[in-house]
Amino acid sequence: MPKQFLKGIDRNGLDRGLFFDLRFLTNGDKNPDFVLNQTPWEGSSFLVVGPNFGCGSSREHAVWGLKQLGIRALIGTSFAGIFYDNCQRNGVLLIQLSEAELHKLGTLVSNLETASISVDLEAQTITLADKTSISFSIDGLRKEALLLGLDAIGSTLQRTDAIRQFEAAHLQANPWLA
Repeated sequence: MPKQFLKGIDRNGLDRGLFFDLRFLTNGDKNPDFVLNQTPWEGSSFLVVGPNFGCGSSREHAVWGLKQLGIRALIGTSFAGIFYDNCQRNGVLLIQLSEAELHKLGTLVSNLETASISVDLEAQTITLADKTSISFSIDGLRKEALLLGLDAIGSTLQRTDAIRQFEAAHLQANPWLA
């Protein structure tokens, strides 16, 4: 996210800043050579990305821009640590695949005839245009939060009874903490 998009105090317009120097020409027109400006990839909900995607992106602005652009999931072999955490906090699904799986997926989505994929979070599968599926793993709590649209606070509130039970048992076992 270029610095000129980090001046505001709100999140508006961050979709324009996302991949700005790649998506737009110096005169401000869309770059016809950039993949997300081309049919059928314009308006994509999922991005197939390279290794360590998000490296150098320590602010949430990049994730906010992804969400504003309509990106719901990123599929790659690895993600930068801070970027990974920011995606988790902001409801963007990160799918980690092996290099071989990502290569197959990348080959299919780069072809106009086979570019379409679907992601089923509940079933934890990516279905390719040739109808084959790739399974992926996701932490159960993370999956639940994404499916229910919960942030960290909402996820915690889902477990209020379990937290109270733990607190009661903990205080009973350690009365000096009361």
